[in-house]
Amino acid sequence: MKFMKLGSKPDAFQADGKCIRYVTSDLATDVTINIGQVKFYLHKFPLLSKSNRMQKLVLKASEEKCDEINMVDFPGGPKSFEICAKFCYGMIVTLNAYNIVAARCAAEYLEMTEDVDRGNLIFKIEVFLNSSIFRSWKDSIIVLQTTKSLLPSSENLKIVGRCIDSIASTTSVDPANITWSYTYNRKLSAQDEIVDNGMKFREKIESVPKDWWVEDICELDIDLYKRVMTAVKSKGRMDGAVIGEALKTYAIRWLPDSVDALVSDVHSWRNKLLVETIVCLLPSDKGVGCSCSFLLKLLKVAILVGLDDSAKEDLVKRISLKLHEAFVKDLLIPARSPQTTLYDVEMVQSIVNQYMMHEKRSQDLNVEKNKMGCTDFILGHGSLLSVGKLIDGYLEEIACDPNLSVASFIDLSQSIPEFARPVHDGLYKAIAMYLKEHPSLMKAEKKKMCGLMDVKKFTMDASMHAAQNERLPLRVVVQVLFFEQVRAGAGVGSLNNNPLDTSHSTTNTDEEWEKTAAEDCNSLKKQMSQIKIKEDGFQKKGKLSKKNSKSSKSGMKLLPSRSRRIFDKLWVMGKGHAENRSPETSGSSQSPTLMVPGNATKSSGSYSRHGRHSIS
Repeated sequence: MKFMKLGSKPDAFQADGKCIRYVTSDLATDVTINIGQVKFYLHKFPLLSKSNRMQKLVLKASEEKCDEINMVDFPGGPKSFEICAKFCYGMIVTLNAYNIVAARCAAEYLEMTEDVDRGNLIFKIEVFLNSSIFRSWKDSIIVLQTTKSLLPSSENLKIVGRCIDSIASTTSVDPANITWSYTYNRKLSAQDEIVDNGMKFREKIESVPKDWWVEDICELDIDLYKRVMTAVKSKGRMDGAVIGEALKTYAIRWLPDSVDALVSDVHSWRNKLLVETIVCLLPSDKGVGCSCSFLLKLLKVAILVGLDDSAKEDLVKRISLKLHEAFVKDLLIPARSPQTTLYDVEMVQSIVNQYMMHEKRSQDLNVEKNKMGCTDFILGHGSLLSVGKLIDGYLEEIACDPNLSVASFIDLSQSIPEFARPVHDGLYKAIAMYLKEHPSLMKAEKKKMCGLMDVKKFTMDASMHAAQNERLPLRVVVQVLFFEQVRAGAGVGSLNNNPLDTSHSTTNTDEEWEKTAAEDCNSLKKQMSQIKIKEDGFQKKGKLSKKNSKSSKSGMKLLPSRSRRIFDKLWVMGKGHAENRSPETSGSSQSPTLMVPGNATKSSGSYSRHGRHSIS
């Protein structure tokens, strides 16, 4: 910390209790000055030689024949007045970042200018501020913190503005040129350990991260922090990702963890102001900056503290641009009254809708510029696949909610396109969970739910579990068994080229169909198990025997004759039946305990100020 010593005489100020201060001298004091609750017994000459205001006050007191001078509104109180008084006496006084603002405001109040005496206190303080304080990173932050208790004097003297400009300019310095100390809570890397052992200094310079400054300014109050960040952004030299990291760090520092603390009457106004400030400071480019997880956490807090709709809409737009980066846990936004569900499904639906609008515009732009077809678009947009997995995982989480309607479940499921779900295991898992938690569903509702699935997009594990899931409609179970037999016997190629269409069925009633199919369902399940065992045996051996190859080619013949008649009724391809579409015939399923390969539910780690990763 920088400091400046003024004067050369020893400190002769003495205290008599808490309310009396006097100077030990052979000469008797001849003026009494009241600063708040403290009385100062001093001499007129030293004070009058440095302070124009003291000259006026002493003259006025003499005219009114008053023994004491009262200064009720003295900036900085007794301590800052004592600094000025010691300077007038020529006594040693030390100025530093903690008392320099108070001394400057006091000197201004006392009018200790160059007109009164050359080299007066105001001049010396200004030299110290410009040559030392504003050139020091941490001193500038300390000085800025002390200005709040000295408003409006510190603002009128432009100390606040100069501090903010100094801090904002320092943040823009190339990290390679940073040689001063700063606060950055992280574990030492091997490179840093070498530096600390006195090895290469150049390596230490190169190890400074871009966001080295974000934690140091976290101690600022929200109003000062807003002004600093606004100045940093206005410089135009700071990367949006670093801005986002700074805002996230500040939010973690000041936002309480518990919901009760967030909405408590004591802190609700402050928390609302904090969230509003962070939202308005987000980078102007909505596609960069804060992570999707942080934005979703911010949205949760915004809903809890009752932020206005415009701010929430801005967050929704930002989140939709990065939805593919989100975790399932982040989407679990608690619902607020009058909603009856556990989670705010409508909010997630609006986020997904916004995301699909962005994707559609991006697709149209790519097709227009590059003349790309749909296939190229899919291959170039893996984010859609990530969103598909994310939504399936979210559906599984909310499926346990007893108040979640079938319509809400279906709408959210259908909000993403077909090609975003190349595998339907995740969707089956969610539907199976919903059927388990809502046993009172009507048959028509079950048909709608199962109509979301496509059994041709099941893995073997999902098919095996669906075949044994008693909650699924019988039509879906038999269909799963059929397609697995086809896949196991003839391979995926035969399945894709099979003339049977799973989206059409005869006009048979469900009662007639189930009566016919129920007799053969158990035998089909046994054959499925045998096929699974054989397939596992083939994989262990690494190659198929000629005998097994022959039997696999005739896989279609594994079905009993009666089962074949059932499937002939289900998937007959007559022109007269082309419009009789059954939602169940495209169904598929997956167990609540089924582990989907490559589709494990993401989990969101909690942010920790001491575990923050740097932005290099």
